[in-house]
Amino acid sequence: MKPKILAIIPARGGSKGVPGKNIKKLAGRPLIAWTIEAAKCSQYIDRVILSSEDPQIIEVAKQYGCDVPFTRPKELAQDDTSTMDVIMHAIEQCKDFDYIVLLQPTSPLRTVEDIDGCIQKLIENKADFCVSVTEAAKSPYWMYTMNNDRMSPLMQQEQMKTRRQELPVVFALNGAVYVAKTEALLTEKSFLNERTIGYTMPQEKSFDIDTVTDFKICEYLLADNNNDAS
Repeated sequence: MKPKILAIIPARGGSKGVPGKNIKKLAGRPLIAWTIEAAKCSQYIDRVILSSEDPQIIEVAKQYGCDVPFTRPKELAQDDTSTMDVIMHAIEQCKDFDYIVLLQPTSPLRTVEDIDGCIQKLIENKADFCVSVTEAAKSPYWMYTMNNDRMSPLMQQEQMKTRRQELPVVFALNGAVYVAKTEALLTEKSFLNERTIGYTMPQEKSFDIDTVTDFKICEYLLADNNNDAS
């Protein structure tokens, strides 16, 4: 029997880094539209919903075919509101789904192939949690903390490795796709634990928009992709 899968797109108003970020035009369409359209093309996802308190974001999401079954309460749209609280609220409103997919609108370079690849990996591995990651651009083995200008290695090593090829490959969360069994997510209240598996995405698709510079980089890459496709 095919599992029922719910995709949740959380998008509140009041962005500080990029004002009006979620509906700001990116390569010709609102930022949130890139995520909605990718999710709607999924072969696995049964329902794509928006969680937002903002009337403008809600209206734009509806224009692009996203389901908006509720308006998020204002108390769940504060600067200190956790994404997990938003997810738990959405699950309460939309019951009877076997799996939950979290798709943040700040990852516009993520494609339907990435979404379905992450879902498929979770199902094939019979895992409870799967999240998208990318190979870290900077190795933590070459990172330091500083105290009164004195440098201390973040990760202790018997001998400092000077060649990147000698370092272990490390991965970072890229924020693009999070998938979980609903029952496990309700219990753990996190996508990350010792049972989480990773779905690898390339760095060029792993931009998470937080600043105006991030926005400009994604705009350039999307425009370049469109030129290649035409």
